[in-house]
Amino acid sequence: MATMIDGESYLGRVMVRPLSKSGDVTLYLWPLRCLKSKIGGPTFGVDVQGVEIIRFDPHGPRGHWHKGGYDKLGAGGSHVDFPEGLVDSAPQVTWALEQLQEQTAALLADAGYADAAAGLDPELIRAATESIVAHLDNEGDLIAEAMAKDLIAA
Repeated sequence: MATMIDGESYLGRVMVRPLSKSGDVTLYLWPLRCLKSKIGGPTFGVDVQGVEIIRFDPHGPRGHWHKGGYDKLGAGGSHVDFPEGLVDSAPQVTWALEQLQEQTAALLADAGYADAAAGLDPELIRAATESIVAHLDNEGDLIAEAMAKDLIAA
């Protein structure tokens, strides 16, 4: 799973789900990641044997995602803006989950993880993406909690 960054805050229970029967490819979710810049939202991504390859940061107007190998290329080298018009967190989450369902194999292969891409299980991907939605719903309004703790600006 991705490494938590010093100075950032994380609220809610972390979730991890397998995307391959071997367990080598996993999906993680931090329900609310509060950045040092006082913005935040959910963060989720795909790891291969503990190496983070894909990350989605649906944090509203400054939301973005990472492809090509987050750990290999770094945040700046893997950064991609969400498509034009996706400025709110909820539609960003929906778009990101669609990408996970439809593009995970291609994104892993493009990042140099063809074997991991070949081992993906479509049913596990579907279940994991559904689990993200359910988990976020169950965690409740973490944004209000983060604002009350001055972790995110209003």
